[in-house]
Amino acid sequence: MAEKSTKSSAAAEAAKKAQEALSQKKSAPKTTKSDSAASTGKKKVEHVITEVDAKSGSKEELLEITRGNALPFRIGAIVCWVLAIGFEVLAILMFAKKLDFIGTWEIPGWFWILMLALDLVLLIVGSQLWKKANHLDPAPKKNAVRFWLQNNMGVLVAAVAFIPFVILALTDKNADKQSKTIAGIVAGVALLAGVLTGIDYNPVSQEELLEAAGVDRQVYWTDGGSAFHASEDCSHLNNSVQLNHGIQAAAIEAGKTRLCKTCENRLEKEVDVEDLNKGDNSGGNEQNDGGNEELDPAA
Repeated sequence: MAEKSTKSSAAAEAAKKAQEALSQKKSAPKTTKSDSAASTGKKKVEHVITEVDAKSGSKEELLEITRGNALPFRIGAIVCWVLAIGFEVLAILMFAKKLDFIGTWEIPGWFWILMLALDLVLLIVGSQLWKKANHLDPAPKKNAVRFWLQNNMGVLVAAVAFIPFVILALTDKNADKQSKTIAGIVAGVALLAGVLTGIDYNPVSQEELLEAAGVDRQVYWTDGGSAFHASEDCSHLNNSVQLNHGIQAAAIEAGKTRLCKTCENRLEKEVDVEDLNKGDNSGGNEQNDGGNEELDPAA
């Protein structure tokens, strides 16, 4: 009897401790997401949304707006390319020893390499500006020649910016073999870099731009960047206070040339789920029809 009394007393004590622990857990303050955010000092960004209407009422008006958006980038690209070719001319003159002095200052013999470096930098900057302009104001794909030329202009300018130097340097009778070798390697590497950076690996056509503008989808975008977003809660908009909202045509008029990759992937998944649900429903209907066909003879 004493042993049973001891066991029951221990069980009662254990039950009492468990009840106290449960009570303490219930009375403890719960940590919510907002409390956690407050404790870390992070504040949720509240968006200030500005409604933007599309200005264009036709394809022609839209293309006129996109041409205006692209014009500053085209001018900037042309200026950079002209300066790049100017530095190539200086490099040719310095390599051929036709330009040894600027005033009373004697130009170092390696200075033509610096001229080619500046040539390359300006060429790359110009190519990036030109590609930006092409995405704002793309060429029509139905005009194959114009489409190819407009999207490969950076490659063509790269050839003009370095090939003449290579030819003149390698055929210079006054230059020694070592100088020709160095000139060929330096200019060849610069030419390759200029070509690779001048290629537009994802060209946009005018038809694609007009198709995107015709999609009646409400989107969001910021003043900066080149993409628009299908949802206000896109992760790329988390830190943006000021948002613009309107149809895709309005976003394209504002210089936004593509749908954000995150939103694009999300929309593709939603379409896949819808297709899957449609497939499941059609499969269920077919099974029901089959069941009815099996029951009909029995009836």
